[in-house]
Amino acid sequence: MSLKIEKTPEQWKALLSPLEYRVLRESGTEAPFTGEYTDTTAAGIYRCRACGTELFRSDHKFESHCGWPSFYTAAAEDRVVYLEDRSLPGRARVEVRCAACDSHLGHVFEGEGYQTPTDQRFCINSVSLTFEPDGSATHGAPSES
Repeated sequence: MSLKIEKTPEQWKALLSPLEYRVLRESGTEAPFTGEYTDTTAAGIYRCRACGTELFRSDHKFESHCGWPSFYTAAAEDRVVYLEDRSLPGRARVEVRCAACDSHLGHVFEGEGYQTPTDQRFCINSVSLTFEPDGSATHGAPSES
């Protein structure tokens, strides 16, 4: 993974919409079944909306009927970081963040019985992502200017 991307809250607010900022920078959650990519089935790459890092691929996406895009693995393990999340009383979860810019993406769950190679469900906010259909995708994160 390349250098960490660091910006001030003011810089992030200038780049992101209020909803994007709330989810990506303040660990919020978009409402279920409202996200742009919940039902997307096209082939391509999902990138971090904040920094452009490739995070997930369409061939790892599956329909979980949970209301958010679901993936069974990240594009590469060095693209995401995992943090313990105890924000819900009595329920420990694993938060998923972008390794490059520390933006909140969603959570990962295990052992739910989905027929996937990893038995994991990365439950990711659509607003945390951008999508590049196959044929238009470039490799790597955009350069910082």
